[in-house]
Amino acid sequence: MMNFRSAAAVLFIFFLSIMAKAQYTMHKMVSVGYTYQNQSFGELGGKLLFLKNDDVIYRLGGSALMGSAGSKFAIMPKLQADVLLNFDKNVDFYHSYYLLIGAEGTNKYVAPKIGVTLFGILDLTGGYAFPIGDARLNGKEMKGLNVNLTLNVPTVFIHDMFK
Repeated sequence: MMNFRSAAAVLFIFFLSIMAKAQYTMHKMVSVGYTYQNQSFGELGGKLLFLKNDDVIYRLGGSALMGSAGSKFAIMPKLQADVLLNFDKNVDFYHSYYLLIGAEGTNKYVAPKIGVTLFGILDLTGGYAFPIGDARLNGKEMKGLNVNLTLNVPTVFIHDMFK
């Protein structure tokens, strides 16, 4: 448990130091998705998207993974940090695709990941999860292939939809 807290603190300080160097715009997003980590999990949470220009974008997020593990319902908290890269210079924010590099961690595993995202809204990522110590979820080991499919909806869009 201490390794997860230490990793989260280091990640938070790293992104905070990046944000302190330049003026970044922040956008809030609600995320809904699917995660496969030796079990199928539904994901519900939120993300903050930070950008100064549109070729490198940073995202921080927190969510809850919910699913059945060992024939019992389980919920795991998840923190994640992503960098979205698109090296087309001098174009507007609405790029069609970004390369996504990041990491996610729960109280059971840490997983570096790589993938693609369309408009920063629909993410498809894959990686490999490394367990924290010998942590298990209802007797199930959380290591191995990690796949995520996530829909990120900006809160501005949700607000405008209900006007």
